[in-house]
Amino acid sequence: MYRIVSKKELNPSVTQMEIEAPLVAAKARPGQFIILRVDEDGERIPLTVAGTDHEKGAVKIIFQIAGATTAKLNRKQVGESIQDFAGPLGRATETENIKKVCIVGGGVGCAIALPLAQEFYRLGADVTGIIGFRNKDMLILEEEFGLCCNKLVVMTDDGSYARHGNVTLPLKEMFEAGESFDLVIAIGPLVMMKFVVETVRPYNIPVNVSMNPIMIDGTGMCGGCRLTLNRDGKKITKFACVDGPEFNGYEVDFDEAMSRNRIYQDFERKEYEKTCNLFKGVN
Repeated sequence: MYRIVSKKELNPSVTQMEIEAPLVAAKARPGQFIILRVDEDGERIPLTVAGTDHEKGAVKIIFQIAGATTAKLNRKQVGESIQDFAGPLGRATETENIKKVCIVGGGVGCAIALPLAQEFYRLGADVTGIIGFRNKDMLILEEEFGLCCNKLVVMTDDGSYARHGNVTLPLKEMFEAGESFDLVIAIGPLVMMKFVVETVRPYNIPVNVSMNPIMIDGTGMCGGCRLTLNRDGKKITKFACVDGPEFNGYEVDFDEAMSRNRIYQDFERKEYEKTCNLFKGVN
């Protein structure tokens, strides 16, 4: 069993927890993820490592309350435990020879983007951060990004906070002003990452995307995170959990990934509603 050592609400639908897991904390690197089960009968879900505390032997996770399992997890309180917490899994982000990086995060994807920004900043890179949210109420981690970005731009789709517009707007403005980067990393909803890639494409700058949104089992056994890459005129199949989660954005078939991702939406909604009904009236 793995004890919850801290819990914090980042916004009404996003929660941050620290889980006591010293062996995972000792090995985890930015870009990797863990697999957890809330209880003995629970499903396995992948969540990105959002940070580690070696002194406490704790791993930070940030999750959106969007399905049955995340609703159950959010019911847990400090001092209680969860059943399983396995990792680190996946390939860590490559940081070598990157002196100037732009990290673009959308919504809860900012929880994945933050440890990358922190790591590049720790290594001495010049870090530009662009983070976007639907509205002011959905904002998370602005202060934390401010501490590890040489330049930070915050966007909201409805203009209720900071700049009005989506994350591709300031990115395009930077390129048009002559800005360049060794690498752009985009993390967020699939459609957001697709348009970030298209914004970067004319400038031929390397762009990586995190395919965490399509992961299910996390070990490659279920095949749910199967991904088609277009490489050198050939289509090849990879799995986001074991071959990624980061990939060359120019190679990813986003349309296929978005189409396959929609298959599970109705099922997830029904399971979420079932769980919420189960907890009604429970303090």
